[in-house]
Amino acid sequence: MTQLLNLPRVMLAADHSSSGKTTISMGIMAALKDMGYTVQPFKVGLDYIDPGYHTEITGRPARNLDGYLCKSSTIHEIFQHASKGSDISIIEGVRGLYEGLDATSDTGSTAQIAKILDCPVVLIINARSITRSAAAIVKGYTAFDPGVKILGVILNNIGSVSHSEKAKKAIETYTDTPVIGVIPRDEGMQISMRHLGLMPAIEGRRRLHDFDARLGSVKSITKQGVDMQQLLEIARSAPPLPELPPALYVEHGKPPVVRVGVALDEAFNFYYRDNLELLELEGSKLTYFSPLHDKKIPEVDGLYIGGGYPELFAEELEKNKTMRESIYNASQSGCPIFGECGGLMYLTKNIVTTRLNHSKYHMAEVEPGSYEMIGALPGNTHLTHKRVVTYTVARIMKDTPIGVKNTSIKAHEFHHSEILDLPEDATFAIKTERGTGIYNKQDGLMKENTIATYLHIHAASYPRFATSFVEKCRRLL
Repeated sequence: MTQLLNLPRVMLAADHSSSGKTTISMGIMAALKDMGYTVQPFKVGLDYIDPGYHTEITGRPARNLDGYLCKSSTIHEIFQHASKGSDISIIEGVRGLYEGLDATSDTGSTAQIAKILDCPVVLIINARSITRSAAAIVKGYTAFDPGVKILGVILNNIGSVSHSEKAKKAIETYTDTPVIGVIPRDEGMQISMRHLGLMPAIEGRRRLHDFDARLGSVKSITKQGVDMQQLLEIARSAPPLPELPPALYVEHGKPPVVRVGVALDEAFNFYYRDNLELLELEGSKLTYFSPLHDKKIPEVDGLYIGGGYPELFAEELEKNKTMRESIYNASQSGCPIFGECGGLMYLTKNIVTTRLNHSKYHMAEVEPGSYEMIGALPGNTHLTHKRVVTYTVARIMKDTPIGVKNTSIKAHEFHHSEILDLPEDATFAIKTERGTGIYNKQDGLMKENTIATYLHIHAASYPRFATSFVEKCRRLL
């Protein structure tokens, strides 16, 4: 007989991007933790920065849930695995509630995840300059898909008491959905932005003197504006879920067989928790190091250099010559190395930067220049104003440290750079069927056992990443 799991949960969705969903989600998580609850955070979609804040605030690793990359059973397993031991799960949505891969399906959307997990939804509305129209928005969103259960509304960017009262009265007159929160228009709800989104939490912690004060302000304003008891009641109304036997998170009970160095600092911090956990479950001991601050890599059998903002730290990365030399020598000696987007940039010969435009990119911290990087892979990375954001479908064309020939991968790209000055004999191991790749729909720039991609891989949707990388490291011992 299938056992049922009682897992209180709520989806925090929005009417559209820039509605304040992220800061309100942070505030709710912080407020609930402050009230003594153990909060498990999730993020819909393939985002790194929001989950970094979720983890910082709750003290529990945030997980990503993506309905395009992952099967429903995988979504369930990620959710149940991560939610163990928590009192409530808070899931932050992505973009607008119904935005997904295309115009006529919910694939890749917040709504899809809400339906897969049978999760009640609280809709966050940017109510700046609207009152009665807010009721029309709620009525439309609740009627659009009967499978999505919108049980509450939070109004954001409220300018006055009368503004709040009008919008709340309109919604509760014309719909059956209660307004459970009102967030004022307040500078205290602002978090530092930059050209790919928020400043990562690990960087904010180290670089912003008022980092805790900013998070504290978000928590205080949200706690005062949202009825937490109503939110808890909505979360507890979620029906039990059938417990699934583990397929991904299987404890082998064996000691680690290889050591994998993972780059982690202000420049490199884009990692899905599942990638790291599955590497551990496959038999690796993870050792973290900083390309910015450490003198050389630790004693390891393989290296994983994830995404981040190497372009913002190009000068410091260039100056750390001993670190660059140690990674180059590891690559030359055949050590398996995987670079992912920011890691790809760092592994090329140079990063060539361009001054970014204030109005479009929020923060113009990137000055023009050319900075020497590792050079384990050919080509130079050029920062551009062109932004690539897309799901990717790709096929591995030759055996690599992250998968064997003819393996298919679903992933995503999110970058403001391109790799130029590639030699004619540059080796690419991956062909993209959907997406941009590095050059001419090709990706997986490779030399010996070093491979780097613009593809961001979510190991829960592609577990061969972890098995292949650990096996490659083990075979070379």
